[in-house]
Amino acid sequence: CLSIRFLKRGAFASLFYKNVERFIMNTRHFSQLPKPYLAYPKVIQGLIFKKPKGEKALPKVEYVVDTLNIDSKHLESYNEICGFKNDGFVPAIYLAVLSQSLQMHMMTSEAFPFAILGLVHIRNQIKQTRKIGVNEQITLSCKFGELQPHDKGLQFDFITTAKVGGEVVMESLTTYLSRQKTEKKASEKSKESKEPAYQPKAEWNISENTGRRYALISGDFNLIHIHAVTAKAFGFKQAIAHGMWSKAKALASIELAAAYEADVWFKLPMYLPSTVEFLTAAESKQTDFLIRNVKSKKPHVAGTVKAL
Repeated sequence: CLSIRFLKRGAFASLFYKNVERFIMNTRHFSQLPKPYLAYPKVIQGLIFKKPKGEKALPKVEYVVDTLNIDSKHLESYNEICGFKNDGFVPAIYLAVLSQSLQMHMMTSEAFPFAILGLVHIRNQIKQTRKIGVNEQITLSCKFGELQPHDKGLQFDFITTAKVGGEVVMESLTTYLSRQKTEKKASEKSKESKEPAYQPKAEWNISENTGRRYALISGDFNLIHIHAVTAKAFGFKQAIAHGMWSKAKALASIELAAAYEADVWFKLPMYLPSTVEFLTAAESKQTDFLIRNVKSKKPHVAGTVKAL
């Protein structure tokens, strides 16, 4: 009887710990940012080896770069293509872009349930609590958020945090959509709030090589951004601009407070080359902005910046 009790208790403990493991966060530490291009062979493999069907679950994992020192030359190149000033501070969105290297390795090294090629970047939120000096040592971490239903499939977040010492200086939420067959019908759109009274601020001629130039800096060599030939393989008539470049271009054109939040929705693709207009609607502590095609007036990016 005693042996049976122990066996029962052992079986229960085993089951208990297996369930607990589903909720335990595994943390992987790095001494430097992993090179994004090292993940690309596994991305290509995803075209050959399909992900198994069934219930989807995101890995409970967090990647941490313990000590990140900003490469000033790299930052200058980023600032040049996006329009930021070299003023001794790091744009918060730059740290979000650096975290994409962690995201790539999280999707290729862990039990990630979706094919990477074909993911759609639909939203990005950034919060900067204070100005971040170029010479400050940063701890950069990234983990998966929750998996949520979407009218066109499933969406999930990457949660990025940057700290100086124990102080959080930047947080970012990057939302992706994985298109899936779904029985859920698109909910009726509620009455949209009144559109801000946008005023034209600038007209930008976006060159054909913008995607390639930005890819060399960001490490994001998604084929839809590189060339019209490779973009057509994924259903686009031309290469399209990176969403995070579009957001950075907009933020660089707005006078940002030392602490702010910036929330952006990526709308229709911005084909390369193209001519777009940048519009804003400013209030006391908030600026709404829009990037749209000059001719068709169709929106590419819409967002809001709030001073904290």
